Amino acid sequence: MVKYDSQKIDYQLHIDSGYYNTLDIEGFSRMMKDPSYCYKFYWLEAIVQLISEDRKDASYDEIINEMISNAWYSVLEFHVHLSGIWGDGEIKDSLEKAVLKLHKLSDLPSNASKVEIKNKIAEYNKELHGEKMTLTQNVPYKALSGFANRYSERIDLNSSAGRMMAYYNRINGIESPLPYTFGEQKGLERKIIFHESWIKMIQDNMVAILGWIQYEKVRWLQNNNPEVPGLVYKLAPLDDKMRKLGHVRKLWEGILDTTSIIDVFKNEPIKKEAYDIDHFIPWSFVKEDRLWNFVLSCPTCNTRKNNKLPEHDMVNKLEQRNAKVILLSDFSKKQFENYTPTIISDLWRYAHYAGFKEFKVK
Repeated sequence: MVKYDSQKIDYQLHIDSGYYNTLDIEGFSRMMKDPSYCYKFYWLEAIVQLISEDRKDASYDEIINEMISNAWYSVLEFHVHLSGIWGDGEIKDSLEKAVLKLHKLSDLPSNASKVEIKNKIAEYNKELHGEKMTLTQNVPYKALSGFANRYSERIDLNSSAGRMMAYYNRINGIESPLPYTFGEQKGLERKIIFHESWIKMIQDNMVAILGWIQYEKVRWLQNNNPEVPGLVYKLAPLDDKMRKLGHVRKLWEGILDTTSIIDVFKNEPIKKEAYDIDHFIPWSFVKEDRLWNFVLSCPTCNTRKNNKLPEHDMVNKLEQRNAKVILLSDFSKKQFENYTPTIISDLWRYAHYAGFKEFKVK
């Protein structure tokens, strides 16, 4: 296995500057530092996804169900090893083992939906108990290690799980709140409670955070699977991109009624009778449908772009378009809620470093 170099950081997480005054953003940016297994990536991704649904807390069981669902496609379709294998060929990773066991029990296909996967997890929850319990042994408190020993009270990071959870609950809010604390429940029923300030920060910066997690996850998985080319394209089924975007087209039709929009690829005005809508930063990377990330283009350009990343020269064009659209009405301002002028550029770099190929217009 290629060594994962957690010190080699090509791109830093960017959060709205106002949050640095009230939250330990540096500690948050270290939540995926020095992984021994893939768990930290999938743990944090699951938490962010649950917070996006306005959850205030979640049990270990719920978070692990999200993790299994998120890892499902990569493991089954492309046989990606989440944390490598031992010398005798045995799989190291309990998350990967859980995916493979559920697949054997349920016979669900690799492109099964999250709902289908979670339904089968509920059906075979007893059989998955061992793998789930293994996943709870370290990651819930080790994911917070970036916040440890930054304040007056210090602790040995090799302390027991009980001591570590009690420590984090004690230091929470003394100088700065932690993203979450631990409930008193036992086993898979134990809950983590999300702090309201972190809920707001994560919801306000959702796309940037998920892009950052995706980037770090891809780096880890590619190091563990050097024989799997283009791994960034293999984290989610292409079917997931085929969502109904009719409402998006209606929004853009309303905008086109009030102003002209330039095709960022051809540098020509969009023709209302013939255009396609697609994500500028590929959906398979951001997994979000935000108006500011949609581009209107000629059908031929859209087909050629497919799941690639536009050239960086296009970023400025999209930023200029967004600056124009956001001023059109109160409605358009609402559609651009939590948008920042640098988010397209930030996400472009994340996706580029993660391995997305560039689409050349000419």
